[in-house]
Amino acid sequence: MNVIVCVKQVPDTEALIKVKPDGSGIEETGIKWVTNPYDEFGVEEALKLKEKFGGDVTIVSVGPARALDTIRTALAMGADKGIHINDPALEGTDAYSIASALAAAIKGIAYDIIFCGQRAIDDDAGQVGSVLAELLGIPQVTFVTKLDVEGNAIKVVRPIEGAQLLIQSSLPCVVTAQKGLNEPRFASMLGIMKAKKKPVDVKNAAELGVTVAPKANITRLLPSPARPPGKIICGEEPAEKARELAKLLREEAKVI
Repeated sequence: MNVIVCVKQVPDTEALIKVKPDGSGIEETGIKWVTNPYDEFGVEEALKLKEKFGGDVTIVSVGPARALDTIRTALAMGADKGIHINDPALEGTDAYSIASALAAAIKGIAYDIIFCGQRAIDDDAGQVGSVLAELLGIPQVTFVTKLDVEGNAIKVVRPIEGAQLLIQSSLPCVVTAQKGLNEPRFASMLGIMKAKKKPVDVKNAAELGVTVAPKANITRLLPSPARPPGKIICGEEPAEKARELAKLLREEAKVI
């Protein structure tokens, strides 16, 4: 079984994010970059399928030169090869353009399943997997927390509020991975050493035959508004404090 995993490099969740003064993006100086956590679930599931059925796992990522580290991390976990789509025109572009580049790179590869994270934790768009499936003309199943392969089909579990959906899809298809699908493994020292010798093919948009024409543009980023300072309610008696709290909730917070 041949599996492709699309991964994205994102800022570490513990990084302090600052918006540039002109609102054109974020200040990247000093930021630690990591693999998008939801993509890690896709990598792990791909490796489990490889261990069970054989085949290859290919990692595909769109990003600048530093994104190679994310590809190498997946290779160290056990993936076989990578494709790095590195083109300045794709930096900061929309989900459609990213999915178009991924689709162009994937079309020349034999595959049974394509994994994507259900969303990236930086832009929180959650669109690339769905657009990719549409461009490739194959089914998609999203927010998957359990997956079983049965012949030329898969059965997956998709949680919804208060219940779960059991969905069957033919192969090939796109699967977007959700927390709960598995527990991603750590790369071993041997895996890290082997990853250095595994092939990574670097391409740009022109080589893939992709014209970058965004369907949507971010005109400006704005930092979150500062929270107003909290208030300490003073008083000698609990009843006095309760009256003051109720007054503030009614007159200032306007929640009662």
